[in-house]
Amino acid sequence: MTISEIKDQIKASSARAVVEKVIAKAREKSEYHALLNLTEERALQRADDVDAGKITGKLAGVPFVVKDNFLAFGAPTTAASKMLGNFDAPLQATAVEKLEAEGAICIGKSNLDAFAHGGSTENSAFGPTKNAFDTTRVSGGSSGGSAVVTALDIVPFALGSDTGGSIRQPASFNGVVGVKPTYGMISRYGVVAMASSTDVIGSFTTNVADAELVSSIMAGRDDRDMTTLPDFFQIQADVKPGQKIGLIKDFMTDGVDADVRARVNEYVAGLKAKGHIIEDVSLPMAEYALAIYYIIVPAELSSNLARYDGIRYGHRAEGIKTLAELYGRTRDQGFVTENKRRIMIGSYVLSSGYFDAYYLQAQKVRTLLINEFNELFSKYDVLIGPVAPTPAFKLGENTADPIKMYLGDIMTVPTSLAGLPAISVPAGRSESGLPIGVQLMGPSQSDAKLLALARSMEVK
Repeated sequence: MTISEIKDQIKASSARAVVEKVIAKAREKSEYHALLNLTEERALQRADDVDAGKITGKLAGVPFVVKDNFLAFGAPTTAASKMLGNFDAPLQATAVEKLEAEGAICIGKSNLDAFAHGGSTENSAFGPTKNAFDTTRVSGGSSGGSAVVTALDIVPFALGSDTGGSIRQPASFNGVVGVKPTYGMISRYGVVAMASSTDVIGSFTTNVADAELVSSIMAGRDDRDMTTLPDFFQIQADVKPGQKIGLIKDFMTDGVDADVRARVNEYVAGLKAKGHIIEDVSLPMAEYALAIYYIIVPAELSSNLARYDGIRYGHRAEGIKTLAELYGRTRDQGFVTENKRRIMIGSYVLSSGYFDAYYLQAQKVRTLLINEFNELFSKYDVLIGPVAPTPAFKLGENTADPIKMYLGDIMTVPTSLAGLPAISVPAGRSESGLPIGVQLMGPSQSDAKLLALARSMEVK
């Protein structure tokens, strides 16, 4: 259901009735393991306050879900890890606060790869989330739970974080709209940090108009997050024909699933039918984007995870005799295998003797990738391509092969490294009925234009 339809239901009955119905549906769909905790008590109290006129706003009474790496009241913030298994947030994320200021009601915390490290939600310390269309397949990740609760129509929108594709890929796998905004458009304050130079906050919705509304509410400067930009997001009318759009041919090779290429080509044909100009373009540095990403991101996340030491908060190992043993045992018990793998990679590339050879070189090549994007956007309004090389894969299919899992991010990490906006929109199904998304990418701060273009392509 859309936000406007939910608001109509609230007018016809009450906010409490709607929230009770949503919570009941969440329990009915528990087999998908999309939610780690419900915030039922707090949600119902806020619903009563909406009905009493104490809470108003553009989203008064509208239920939503947050990825469980967002600090939010009413349930623990676990980041799907044992390390934070019982952590109660002392404050709320700015994005959550802005939505609640407009009357929205958080009904639960969604599952993810622990500390957002993964592309399938199989790395959750509490078990994987199942795909909304095929329970034998992955939900995508790391924001898999948020994608699934939206696809299952439990809530009209959910929040996620995107570091290298963690919103766009699960959106594609579950047939919903997934928005990765311009770096700095939405505050990350109150969200568990992964990689500080690429982390962004975005949303999952069932339609583009809802994504525009939610984005407009969350956007803007936050004094507590110095990376945030002044509010530049303004919802736009439908775009006029004649936009120049570049189809990234590097993403349309024989190594990409035939169904994925077919759906992208069909979407491109629809754009042409609306009068837009489509041309093949090349992004040669995309070949190196994954290598850049898996040097820079582990380096940053290894630094961010150093705070989990068993001293200040979170899990603490018992029966320890020395400080070094406390650190080691606590982290061994609190982190899943993928966390440890990335910490070790990050520590290695930052270490003396390897910093210049790996991390510094990766940052230089990142600049070359950014320059390529800038060159393309001097000629084209929008770029287009697949979100992922395949539809959702089987649960357990890639867990024993980290490289194969990482390759699933090959089409999403370039825009993350460049800090550019990108959205995943449903483009149809594979022959076996699995959702496939198409990715629209734009220059910095073109978020509203991208969403307007996607909205103009929606089937009414």
